[in-house]
Order: sequence, then C-alpha cells, then structure tokens
Amino acid sequence: MAEDAAELLTQALKLPPAARAAIADSLIDSLETEVDEDAEAAWRSEIALRVRDLDSGDVQTLAWDEVRRQLRSRFNG
Repeated sequence: MAEDAAELLTQALKLPPAARAAIADSLIDSLETEVDEDAEAAWRSEIALRVRDLDSGDVQTLAWDEVRRQLRSRFNG
C-alpha cells in the first residue's frame, strides 16, 4: 500500500498546478467527515459581515499582485 501511495504521489506531482490543487482539495474534503454546525454558522456569519463591508465600501480590496508585493516586501526583508 505504501508503494502504491508513493507511486500515486509521484504521478500527481507531474500534473499541472491546477490539477494538483484540485486533487489536494478533494483529498482534504475526504478527511472532513463530521460537520461542525457551530463552525458552519460562524463562517456564514463572518462571510455575511465581510460581504456587507465590501458592499458598503467600508473596506477596499487589493489586487493579488499588490498583496503579493506587500507580502514579499514584509517577509523578504
């Protein structure tokens, strides 16, 4: 079984990034067998709050390129 998993990983790592991300997402989802209703409700509430903040203009978005530039600047020196 371990050899099969190692071979599967070797093959998966040869896939394009989007395919690897989709596989990783599916594998993580397969581990989440229990749904925490309190956590789900908290996420729904947080999402509604963030959407409301965006819609009202209370917060502004940044383009990914700008976020990446800021992060690199902060963590790379």
